[in-house]
Amino acid sequence: MAKKIAVGIDIGTYQIKIVVAESVKEEGKTSYKIIGTGFAESRGLRHGYIINSSDTTRSLGIAIAEAEKSANIKIKRAYLSVGGIGLSSVFSHGSMIISQADSEITDIDVKNVLSIAESEIPANSSINKKIIHTIPISYKIDGRTVLGRPVGMKGIKFEVKALFVTCLEHHLNDLIATVEDLGIEVTNIMASPLAGSVVILNKTQKIAGCVLANIGSETVSVVVFENNTPISLEVFPIGGTDITNDIALGLKIPLEEAEDLKINTEKDISYPKKKLEEIILARLSDIFDLVESHLKKLGRSGLLPAGIILTGGTSGVSTIEDLARATLRLPSKLGQMNFDTSLKNCQIKDSSWSVAYGLCIWGLSSNEELSFGTLSGAAVSPKGLIKRIFSWFKQFLP
Repeated sequence: MAKKIAVGIDIGTYQIKIVVAESVKEEGKTSYKIIGTGFAESRGLRHGYIINSSDTTRSLGIAIAEAEKSANIKIKRAYLSVGGIGLSSVFSHGSMIISQADSEITDIDVKNVLSIAESEIPANSSINKKIIHTIPISYKIDGRTVLGRPVGMKGIKFEVKALFVTCLEHHLNDLIATVEDLGIEVTNIMASPLAGSVVILNKTQKIAGCVLANIGSETVSVVVFENNTPISLEVFPIGGTDITNDIALGLKIPLEEAEDLKINTEKDISYPKKKLEEIILARLSDIFDLVESHLKKLGRSGLLPAGIILTGGTSGVSTIEDLARATLRLPSKLGQMNFDTSLKNCQIKDSSWSVAYGLCIWGLSSNEELSFGTLSGAAVSPKGLIKRIFSWFKQFLP
């Protein structure tokens, strides 16, 4: 029996991470085992988008070669995450009159009302952008909110409130082209914050209401969940590199030493410890002020029972949990990732691998809750489409 394997590629501004996972069935239960990882420092990226494709391709090639060696397989296709400051979300509403004689709502009606909602997105929120996730937030039939799926119910007026996750189209095309240049087919794509949520958040947290904040090197991405559904996604152009730069300027030290001090604030240093803490506190306060402002716009400030869950490379700063708790007036904790691995020297040490691993779980799982309304085939470029058509015809050749 052929093994069921999925590959997740997370191309970040600072690091490229690849996870190869296998679906294993034991005693009727399905589990996921990591069988390979690949890692490389990113080159040619800025704030999550590609500025030098050849540098990015070389970096990705190093990570892929490492993943193939550790998993002992040839990677032919993969799931890809999309992040960076070009990633955002927008709400839209759609409504229609049910035309069937029996007034029963069908799957076609659901698809049509979501298409109407998509057409109502303001031009300034959709220009140069591609929708990568269409997520229904709530449905109404004749003015009454529907609990669960509306298909099969009867009514006259059918309404939807939906969240559309978008990214810059040229950024998406650049990412896909970089992967395909190395001979790997992009099976599908997912927004990085949603991919991370697959393995960091549990169902209880998503139902109660929480915010997942991934603090990367140059961006902070947040996704807010409520009633087990993402209700907002946003990316801010600030991150751990800004803290490192502030420490280097404030203490007049090299960047490498500043980066070490940012995470290891408890170590013995010859610099004023109080000044170091003040520098870190000031920049982290800026980050959480942005998150708080976003929650206020949503009307969720101080109202998410499961609180804020912190991930990303900068979440390792020692005082970050306390500061998040004080600034946002919410419970605060560091995100943790549970995983099974057959690797002897596993590179996965923290939640910064959550996006790549989350992509694997998404690819291996049949659970509809993990789909986030992903549009099938949204990631296929013209080049990839030609490959698929050729592969389809090839099966009929002698």
